[in-house]
Amino acid sequence: MKKIGEGLSCSSPEEVVGELIYIKTLEDVIDLFDKAFGKICIIDNDGTTALSPILSELAGVVCTTGGMGSHLAIVSREFEIPCIMNLNLAVEDITSLNNKKAKIITEKDNKGILYLID
Repeated sequence: MKKIGEGLSCSSPEEVVGELIYIKTLEDVIDLFDKAFGKICIIDNDGTTALSPILSELAGVVCTTGGMGSHLAIVSREFEIPCIMNLNLAVEDITSLNNKKAKIITEKDNKGILYLID
C-alpha cells in the first residue's frame, strides 16, 4: 500500500476498501446511480447536496476541504460512513486516481489516511 493522502477522520473509525472516483459535477453523481456501492468518492466541496442521492451506497468519502463541523462530516457520521475531511493529497492529478483501489484508515488523534492499494 502507498500512502497518498492524510486529513481529519470525521466519522466512523472503520477501515474500508473501495474503488476511488473523483466527483466534480452533478453529472458525475448521476453517472454513479446504480454503480455507487463500494466506491470511495473524492470531492472538493464539503457540502452533501450533490452526494445525497448516493451517499448511503458509498464505502467512504474523502474531501479536500472542510472539517469536523462540515455538513458532509456530520451526515457521514450519521450514516456511519468513513469520511476524511481536509484531505491533503500527494498526487498532482486527482483524476488519475479514478477506478484505483484504495483504503481508508483512521489513526489516533482523528487522523484519516488514504492508501492506494497496488
